[in-house]
Amino acid sequence: MKSKVILSALFTLIVFVGKAQESNNGKKLWAKSIINQKAPDLVVEKWLTRQPDIKGKFVLIDFWATWCPPCRAFIPTLNGFSKKYADKLVVIGISDEPAEKIEAAMGTTVSYAEAIDSKKRMSDTLQVKGIPHAILIDPNGIVRWEGFPLLAGHELTDDVLASLLEKYK
Repeated sequence: MKSKVILSALFTLIVFVGKAQESNNGKKLWAKSIINQKAPDLVVEKWLTRQPDIKGKFVLIDFWATWCPPCRAFIPTLNGFSKKYADKLVVIGISDEPAEKIEAAMGTTVSYAEAIDSKKRMSDTLQVKGIPHAILIDPNGIVRWEGFPLLAGHELTDDVLASLLEKYK
């Protein structure tokens, strides 16, 4: 009986880790899929915070807007990721809204790098049609996670992120 429980738990873990990493496994995307491909160049119009040093680190880019409730709901999670994994991960929020609007909304709630790109260059390259949309890029420039980070069954959680950071370090 005990071995059945252990095997069941191991199978669940394998399915969970595989689901989070190697493919999108049928996950609904509101953007072009580039999983396991080279990420597009990071292009922004203006940094609202100090430009982060991303060399040798994972980069989590979140496309968002102030008017988007799910985007705002994901900010505390991004703050947590930024703090917990500061030695190996850079979190960057990118919006196409005016700087003044983002700065007013950021206040003290955002503790990671923020930028704007009113021309939506990177967003358009990824064909983002729904936000928030996030991509996790490994230190070699390969996209290891993509999608709507709050999508039921495919959430970008601390466990998923920790697994990816360990696997692709």
